[in-house]
Amino acid sequence: MPVRLDYKLIEEYIPHGARVLDVGCGDGSLLEQLKRRKDIEEQGIDVDMDAVRECVSRGIAVYHGDMLEGMSLFSDESFDCVVLSRTLQQTLQPARVVEEMLRVGKRAVISFPNFGYWRHRIQLLFSGRMPRTDLLSENWYDTPNIHLLTIKDFLNFCDQWQLSIVDEIYLTTGYRRMPEAFANLLASMAIFVLENDE
Repeated sequence: MPVRLDYKLIEEYIPHGARVLDVGCGDGSLLEQLKRRKDIEEQGIDVDMDAVRECVSRGIAVYHGDMLEGMSLFSDESFDCVVLSRTLQQTLQPARVVEEMLRVGKRAVISFPNFGYWRHRIQLLFSGRMPRTDLLSENWYDTPNIHLLTIKDFLNFCDQWQLSIVDEIYLTTGYRRMPEAFANLLASMAIFVLENDE
């Protein structure tokens, strides 16, 4: 199975032998990759029982339940890094999730689809319907996405909550990196690396 480019980019921010929590870990494929390549001490959290079963079959330590509930079980700085990959927009309380990530981990790596991407804007403008792409493939009534955000929204959120951004990566639909200029319009996905200043 080919490695997703966003996983490769996330991997760059994970030190060898780190303690890593993947919040909304899905089938555990990212944690499995990190275990194999970086010899991490892994922990996943996912609410979907099928995903949890897949994690277990991969030998991944996983907690079945809500991400906030799961993170509440860990003490401050239990992890070197906490990952939230393409799930922020699906959370009921995004601000609390990010706050908890930075409580239980020294570093947070967060990726999300950019709803400000030009193709989404064009689809909405001309079709009058919610956009559908490879990253946003569900119909509006089936989508798990409940808090749609753009890159500018996330930057404003970080500024408002005084969160320390260590790095920002912007990707096109073909997972090619692009510069920050016009990223809110041209990037289909963003990856942010945050660190706890305390």
